[in-house]
Amino acid sequence: MTVNLTLGVKVWSGAATLVGAGMLGALALAGGAGPAPTNAASTRPAVTQAATFSNPVLDANFPDPFILRSGAAYHAYATNGSGGNVPYAVSKDLVSWTAAGDALPKLPAWVQPGLTWAPEVARLGNTYLMYYTARDIKSDRQCIGVAVAVKAAGPFSPAGGGPIVCQADLGGSIDASPFVDSDGKAYLLWKNDGNCCNLTTQIFIQALNPDGLRLTGKASNLIQNFQLWEGSVVEAPTLYKTGGVYYLLYSGGPFDSDLYAVGYATSKTVTGPYKKAEENPVLVTKGEISGPGHQTIVTDGEGKPWIAYHAWTTGQIGDSVGYRSMRIDPVTFSGGKMTVKGPTLTPQRAPAAIR
Repeated sequence: MTVNLTLGVKVWSGAATLVGAGMLGALALAGGAGPAPTNAASTRPAVTQAATFSNPVLDANFPDPFILRSGAAYHAYATNGSGGNVPYAVSKDLVSWTAAGDALPKLPAWVQPGLTWAPEVARLGNTYLMYYTARDIKSDRQCIGVAVAVKAAGPFSPAGGGPIVCQADLGGSIDASPFVDSDGKAYLLWKNDGNCCNLTTQIFIQALNPDGLRLTGKASNLIQNFQLWEGSVVEAPTLYKTGGVYYLLYSGGPFDSDLYAVGYATSKTVTGPYKKAEENPVLVTKGEISGPGHQTIVTDGEGKPWIAYHAWTTGQIGDSVGYRSMRIDPVTFSGGKMTVKGPTLTPQRAPAAIR
């Protein structure tokens, strides 16, 4: 879940370069830092040190992050704030990020400004499509719209005359997440905003038309909140497929607390049925890191998956006293099991560079 945000203490804007608080300067690139200096009198060979980094990789208010790998760059998009309707940042290595303005500078007529949440982007053909949440003036609910661009950096322009998903009777629709299957068929996942009004929350999936601008067929209900740790909400769906298994990642619990966490469910077919993991939640509050969630999966230059997510700093939870910074950690998927190394603050090997 998201709210209208202002930046925390560490403000970012314009084209300022953003780095993780514990980053080791020149070691930010993931291709290795080169040979270590040697003594001229020594005959020992130089030792190559692996590049490392420490979280957070974007130490600023960047809630509900989504990262798209496109070409030789990574593009990150976030919920609205001082950076615009959709604050946007770019990176070459998943570690060093540069703020790059507002990816959705103009909102459509059906939207009430100031409540643009959780944007995610997919490429279909030669078009980039951004699915975002915004307040629908007609229903006064959060609903899902789509915008298009010719490049991942945007600017994105709204498409259509209204939202493409708006379950007003279920509290609204938020947290849209596109998924393109191995056969090229595209789907949209989202969550009904039932926790706004004491209703059950569910995660849905529905096929998209080939142009990605409209839904087709019927929506399928994948999961709903019933595990204790989830409280009144399941949200922020992410679908990732590997080894013939569909992994449905999601967040649960109150977003503005140390109870917010990440779980997952699995299925052999894209529309389910999905079974929640017994070990849920798999990414939880730890030490200085509170309320990790609203995750996404991105691959590095070697194709290894990383989980990106936001989190509060313990003791500074809530928009009035803190902010949600972006973090990344390694994640593995094998035999229907998902394992996350995190949340972390200590130095670790950086993602492999895109070659």
